[in-house]
Amino acid sequence: MTQRQQPLGSGFTASSTANDVLEGIDLSGRNVVVTGGHVGLGLETTRALSAAGASVTVGTRNPDRAAPALAGVERVHVDRLDLMDPASVEAFAARYLDSGRPLHALINNAGLMGGELTRDGRGYESQFSTNHLGHFQLTNALLPALRAANGARVVEVSSWGHHLSDIRWDDPHFERDYDGMVAYGQSKTANGLFAVELDRRWSGDGIRGYALHPGGIVETNLGPWLTIDDKKAMGLLDDAGKPINAPERDLKTPAQGASTQVWAATSPLLADIGGVYLKDNDIASIDEREVDFDPDIAAGALDTSGGVTPYAIDPGSARRLWDLSEKLLA
Repeated sequence: MTQRQQPLGSGFTASSTANDVLEGIDLSGRNVVVTGGHVGLGLETTRALSAAGASVTVGTRNPDRAAPALAGVERVHVDRLDLMDPASVEAFAARYLDSGRPLHALINNAGLMGGELTRDGRGYESQFSTNHLGHFQLTNALLPALRAANGARVVEVSSWGHHLSDIRWDDPHFERDYDGMVAYGQSKTANGLFAVELDRRWSGDGIRGYALHPGGIVETNLGPWLTIDDKKAMGLLDDAGKPINAPERDLKTPAQGASTQVWAATSPLLADIGGVYLKDNDIASIDEREVDFDPDIAAGALDTSGGVTPYAIDPGSARRLWDLSEKLLA
């Protein structure tokens, strides 16, 4: 794993946009599913892929709300998907499979961040349920369509936030000691591990897995509980309340933030590489620094410039998480 987890020198940077990384790439005839593809990074991803010729299915809890955001975007189909509801996930996948279309890329983009403790109908902590388990179930349910593509990619939108927690193997659902950002960190670590084990299991079928940190993007609805003052304290907004764009410090626009997941789904440089963690449109370096994390997320700006932690790409942990996920969905 450490041999693969080294930057390639892609030619792109933290400033590159989704359209930049797609320049010269024709996605005509390609089918992509983007969860949460109607808002934030998902919307930028859907727009860029459509502009390059792809047909995009957007999974969303509220199709009526998503449709206006996607007005004018070509070759887009909106379908209902609630990642915390196993029946909804199965129904979404069944409808896609019934269409008979191969699936060339699945971008597991939707997610929750922080906030008060909430649980799904099974009693599972909502961030682990949405960010990991729902996507794990969806990906496995869509496996026949991924195989039919004869070359497919599954992209997990993780976060630098994975530095905040490894998997809490003895208490993944936070029956004790809940902290919203620690729970977020666990779910983002799960994204990294899922990509590692997926690639190990399915690369023989031509299906490759990737996880990534998109950057710090304030112009999304990922943390609706954060106030303007919180975002100022975190160094995301200037004194006038405007988003700070400084990609060299990991502060990006939505178009810049969406670039790495689009690059993961399409780059020829990754044709023979999978099971890696990405950042800034390249393979991320390994970062073994310890994070001095203040549970008060608004206590000050975090340094999110580092790469991926060893525990988020550990093959043994990846297999263990896959087994746990199957048991939790049984």
